[in-house]
Amino acid sequence: MPSAPITPALPTIRHLGRVDYAPTAAAMQAFTEARTPDTPDEIWVCEHPPTYTQGIAGRAEHLLAPGDIPVIATNRGGQVTYHGPGQVVAYPLIDLRRLGIYVKEYVFRLEQALLKVLEGQGVTGHRVAGAPGIYVRLADPFGHAALPKPQPGVDPFTGLGKIAALGIKVSRHCTYHGVSLNVAMDLEPFSRINPCGYAGLATVDLASLGVQAPWQQVADDLAQRLAQRLSP
Repeated sequence: MPSAPITPALPTIRHLGRVDYAPTAAAMQAFTEARTPDTPDEIWVCEHPPTYTQGIAGRAEHLLAPGDIPVIATNRGGQVTYHGPGQVVAYPLIDLRRLGIYVKEYVFRLEQALLKVLEGQGVTGHRVAGAPGIYVRLADPFGHAALPKPQPGVDPFTGLGKIAALGIKVSRHCTYHGVSLNVAMDLEPFSRINPCGYAGLATVDLASLGVQAPWQQVADDLAQRLAQRLSP
């Protein structure tokens, strides 16, 4: 009798709690540098104390008035963003070659997981071409209408607020850094930067949309949806 096929394991999910940004970034870089083709994938889920992080191509002019919040240079893509209590941060540590996908597909899957988490809370998320992350209509975050097609000379962020950010690093086909989803935060620190390099871009969280979702529930949901989309 033939043996049953072996189901590939989902990435291991590790809940880190609230952890400082710098040692966490160093740990995931060390994990990535030390891993072999047989190292199981992992997804780290956490929350950070107030911190601005600047991407590898980040420009100083996007830091408007950081004040007493530390600014940490990173080697991820993208510009400046803010991490703080009430935000779910997920770091997928994934071997893309083993998974059989390239970076564009990886980003698509990250965004799909975020969209599905929002959908589970009744919120409709949107992509904006050329601007990684997930956005919502400020006037109708629960409506299902698609965004209009981009028009020349029209600000693509008009009427939108950003609810999830994405910034990744790929080394030897393996990923680190990841995504953040705003659940119930003090949003004021976002006003001290040009979020992700876009001046005047509004930033929202689930709470400001009227959705009272427990942080842990959202964290668990995002972790599971990422694991499902990032397994063979």
